[in-house]
Amino acid sequence: MDARDIIKRPVITERTSDLMAEKKYTFDVDVRANKTQVKDAVEEIFGVQVEKVNIMNYKGKFKRMGKFGGYTNKRRKAIVKLTQDSKEIELFEV
Repeated sequence: MDARDIIKRPVITERTSDLMAEKKYTFDVDVRANKTQVKDAVEEIFGVQVEKVNIMNYKGKFKRMGKFGGYTNKRRKAIVKLTQDSKEIELFEV
């Protein structure tokens, strides 16, 4: 897979904004990607050094529309911690 296929989008919430001060960034990633692929993709796209990657899997929720029921898509989230001497990732351009 290409690096742009692995990293889908950054997750921007109040909690993830607080984690950015500790050089931890959160991304939605492909459900088939492993930690090594996520690390290599972040280093390639943003030009930083990654220290650690944590990955969480989320099952799809059951939703109904009238009498029809189904599940939303499952997703995978990765929290990437950068090394101390690495530059920061600019998600918001000033």
